[in-house]
Amino acid sequence: MAMSCLIPAKAPAADFELVGLEMTRLLQDGHYARLPFDEKMSERFLTLYLNAIDSERCYFLEAEIADFRKSYDRVLHDLISDKEAMPVATGIFEIYRGRVAERVKFVKEQLAAGEFKFESDRAISRDREKASWPADSEALEQLWRDQLEDLLLTEIVRRELLTARAEELGKPMPFQDDPSSEEAVKLRFERLIKTIESAEDEDVANYFFSSVARAHDPHSEYLSANELEQFKIDVSNELVGIGARLSMNDAGETEILGIVNGGPADTQGDLKLGDRVIAVSPNNDGRWVDIMFKPINRVIEHILGEEASEVGLRVKRSAEGEVKTLDLMIERGIVTMKDDLTTAQIFEYGEGDAKLKLGVMHIPSFYFDFDNTGNRVSVDVLKMLERLKEEEIDGLALDLRNNGGGSLPEVQRLTGVFLGRGPVVQVKSINGQIEPLNSLNSQPVYDGPMVLLTNKGSASATEILAGALQDYNRAVVVGSSSTYGKGTVQKTMDIGSFMPILADRDRAGWLKLTFQKYYRVSGSSVQIKGVMPDLVLPDLSDAFESGEKFQDYALPHDVIRESPGFEPLDRGSLFVSLLQAGSQKRISVDQDFAYLLDDIQRAEAEFEKNSVSLNREERLKELLENEEKRKVRMKEREERFAKIEEQDKKVFKIYKLTLDHIDDEVLPLVDPSKEEEEYVRSAVDELDDLEQTLKWPSGVDLVKREGLQVLHDLVDLTQSRRVALAIPKD
Repeated sequence: MAMSCLIPAKAPAADFELVGLEMTRLLQDGHYARLPFDEKMSERFLTLYLNAIDSERCYFLEAEIADFRKSYDRVLHDLISDKEAMPVATGIFEIYRGRVAERVKFVKEQLAAGEFKFESDRAISRDREKASWPADSEALEQLWRDQLEDLLLTEIVRRELLTARAEELGKPMPFQDDPSSEEAVKLRFERLIKTIESAEDEDVANYFFSSVARAHDPHSEYLSANELEQFKIDVSNELVGIGARLSMNDAGETEILGIVNGGPADTQGDLKLGDRVIAVSPNNDGRWVDIMFKPINRVIEHILGEEASEVGLRVKRSAEGEVKTLDLMIERGIVTMKDDLTTAQIFEYGEGDAKLKLGVMHIPSFYFDFDNTGNRVSVDVLKMLERLKEEEIDGLALDLRNNGGGSLPEVQRLTGVFLGRGPVVQVKSINGQIEPLNSLNSQPVYDGPMVLLTNKGSASATEILAGALQDYNRAVVVGSSSTYGKGTVQKTMDIGSFMPILADRDRAGWLKLTFQKYYRVSGSSVQIKGVMPDLVLPDLSDAFESGEKFQDYALPHDVIRESPGFEPLDRGSLFVSLLQAGSQKRISVDQDFAYLLDDIQRAEAEFEKNSVSLNREERLKELLENEEKRKVRMKEREERFAKIEEQDKKVFKIYKLTLDHIDDEVLPLVDPSKEEEEYVRSAVDELDDLEQTLKWPSGVDLVKREGLQVLHDLVDLTQSRRVALAIPKD
């Protein structure tokens, strides 16, 4: 391998004092809530900034927090206006950086001393987000001894448990080639200190300005230059890169965990699963950027680039007991994350005249491309629907679980696909003006029976779609107690474009600004409350504080007038009470829902307790009890799942529909064993394999299975009603 220099990866920084000034002007002029830029807001800035860098309250002391508050609580807003805030943000961060170094040194000394016996009756809080900062240095040291003892004990008992599990299953012994538990914990802190040491002015500005933005509401935020690129990738599901999934390991290397089938890295062929990247040459010109311990977003920044340009990767590869260092070249190309695109399945029940077909469409996000009007979720859904109609489906379920939202215009287009012409959502602007947004379809593309599957991860644009279809009585909503509850609309603004012409604005960043609230056509906001389903299913998220109402400074729920032109369909055509009765009856006798209810009850107790023992015997006793429960459950499920799988084969066939299969003459049957590797080849993780639970029969999870049952019932009831209406009366 030829010798070549390593160069620093430092980009020119913007004038962040000017960035802060312009960002706060945009917030004052454009934020929906028009909050006063005063001492109260200044207090929020500081609170969120301190929480951002010391969320577990384990670096600063109570007296230091009091000093910060005394010095800055009432003046941060003025300092930003006077372009004098960055020394405060940087000064606090430098104290934090020093404290991290002190704590890492302390951890290394404690691990070297090796005095952990795990025999005490002490316990430690699982979550310190609402705890007080330590009162003095002695309390801080005790807190760190406890936290270190917890980390080490957790690693030790985890290894014991997985080793015993591997022995039972006759699988290779894990951890044989791994560092000791003590060394593994030490490596985590090495990774932490390297990450904090490498933080630059842009990182500090990011922490601080994000706190300033989020002081207005949870969804206004500052996006640094590289975060904006990631945001664009997230909303479009497309990038120009190499087509690999990356993760930093405890040694600070960037590990290749997945390779996209047909992507640039796959086509070129040299990059292997398990390779560890240690340096990148963005232009493949022999100038290498050291990426050890760099955050993944920074690594990705060096790997992305122009289409058909080359990037160099310096990787370590283990093979046959040797570790080799190799320099690879990959030509960048367009990579579409196909596993994040809309897909569908058709469940075919029965044969001949008794045949019934149910479509299930999974929409993971309301994606759109800023530059490519063809790469949009509404376009993909329309393609899918046309094929599903050709297949003559009798009913459709939209799986919107964990769909965090996306484009408002996209959901506006998509809602009309199922409703036809009419208002689908209302938006209220900063001036109080309320505007109904209408669908863009004169007639619905699909007008058959519909079910929506939602959960606490269904948010924003997803809640617009679910709320509209529920208000119009167009679909039955099935899911957890509510959706997320985000009823606000954001736009992104280039801060640099508002700065003086001669200012350095290349890396000024962007502001994601909440400028509107949206309301259902019935007049209710989903803010805080979310969309409450017609049929509620148990959900583990209900045991935790998840959703908008638990976010700092969330805007309130309110109600406006009903949208003009809103004309709901007949509620009776949904048969909600009958569907509820059938669903509740199934849930009451379903073993997996019984397991889920038990898990929820235990999770609620753990969340309420918020503590874990530092005594090894107590910890092991608790873990072994859980392990025994897991074994009993696994054994019962293995036998039952096998029977369900066999029964499924007699009851239905599952056909797969993706964008790649739209024009196939005959749709392929689903093979659950191959689904995970269809788009991305993933590295085998033996530990994950030991920790995995059984796969759901036929690849159909508990909620999806119940959703299909509800849809089946809805189709039967709808068809029976049509028959009854068609019979002439005497």
